[in-house]
Amino acid sequence: MKIICVGRNYGAHIEELANQRPSEPVLFLKPDSAVILKNNPFIIPTFSNDIHFEVEVLVKINKIGKHIDRTFAHNYYDSIGLGIDFTARDLQSTLKAKGLPWERAKAFDGSAQIGNFVSKSSFEEVQNIEFRLERNNEVVQVGNTKDMLWQIDELIEYISKYFTLKIGDIIFTGTPAGVGRVAPQDVLTGYLADLESFSVKIK
Repeated sequence: MKIICVGRNYGAHIEELANQRPSEPVLFLKPDSAVILKNNPFIIPTFSNDIHFEVEVLVKINKIGKHIDRTFAHNYYDSIGLGIDFTARDLQSTLKAKGLPWERAKAFDGSAQIGNFVSKSSFEEVQNIEFRLERNNEVVQVGNTKDMLWQIDELIEYISKYFTLKIGDIIFTGTPAGVGRVAPQDVLTGYLADLESFSVKIK
């Protein structure tokens, strides 16, 4: 199982971090060691003083595909989830300034919270799903998949040009505005529509 992440896929998030709007999807990978085991906390790593939460809609691939046309992309997934791409923002900023890859800031152990998946048939339209993240019962991020710069089927088409998609692979589709710093004892709870997808404690 591999995790393919999409950066800068919501305009407001691009603006809040003062990033340049990309002309094509920004991709990076997380290893399976990035996944937080079920019911485990997120442990702030010693190498960062500025870990940010980034809530994202997830897509789980259900069949092998390469060079998938977007017309048929909907056949390659049947479940939708929610998760957090934890990011060492201070380290990422240093790496970006040097023109270096982001992996140390994005793919470290425990950097991927993956919530429960539900059938995509539960939603009238996968490109119109509301989602949100609460920190200590206060809403901090709100998004809707309709606001993606590249929609899910477009992402599958693009990603499969470079990486063969296999059963169980997960795509993190990007985060909306509102990202912020975590602190010990925070509790982050994610909702896909109004269904709780995950709750994770910060330590």
